[in-house]
Amino acid sequence: MMEKTVMDEVVKQVMQVLSKTTLLEEKKGIPVGVSNRHIHLSAEHIEILFGSGHTLTRQKDLKQVGEFAAAETVTMVGPKGVIRGVRVLGPVRKNTQVEISRTDGFSLGVVPPLRDSGDIAESAGITIVGSHGAVTLTEGLICATRHIHMHTDDARRFGVSDGERVKVEIGGSRGASFKNVLVRVHPDFRLEFHIDTDEANAVNLKSGDEVTLSRCEEV
Repeated sequence: MMEKTVMDEVVKQVMQVLSKTTLLEEKKGIPVGVSNRHIHLSAEHIEILFGSGHTLTRQKDLKQVGEFAAAETVTMVGPKGVIRGVRVLGPVRKNTQVEISRTDGFSLGVVPPLRDSGDIAESAGITIVGSHGAVTLTEGLICATRHIHMHTDDARRFGVSDGERVKVEIGGSRGASFKNVLVRVHPDFRLEFHIDTDEANAVNLKSGDEVTLSRCEEV
């Protein structure tokens, strides 16, 4: 019969293994949010595009707290093409920012730089047409870098910090790895991995699928 001290040690080791396994399981499964082309508007540009005093009409809440898809859409006009029905996302921002994919850029005849959201200085320009007017931006058009929104609790669980770059693993028949994924941490954020349509299509991902985060030092 196993002695009590030996039994206690076995139980301790089993508990440690189970604890590590649970932690690893908790770290799995970051939900994917595929971002189609969209635009964030300043208050000034909302009035130019949709009329004086106009405010955005909330159509659908997005996963991130306070963000929503508006009923309003705009048309983008580039040197080589036009894209209609581009969704406006709220709330109002200080500066107008347009996010498109590389493929959209080919259609429009523009080359959007790859940027983190909010970094629009000296980015590309584009003409935006609304129901009441048009705006020609000299900057604001970007191809957004892939990123993960994380609550502070999630960041602690994954052992990462705001601004860090990590690697994400994608499973399935088109399994792949995405490097240089920006981590954005805020108490209001909900866990979600954002990529554009080009990236999602390349690896057969859709919104609601899940990916895993790899060790940061492997980036």
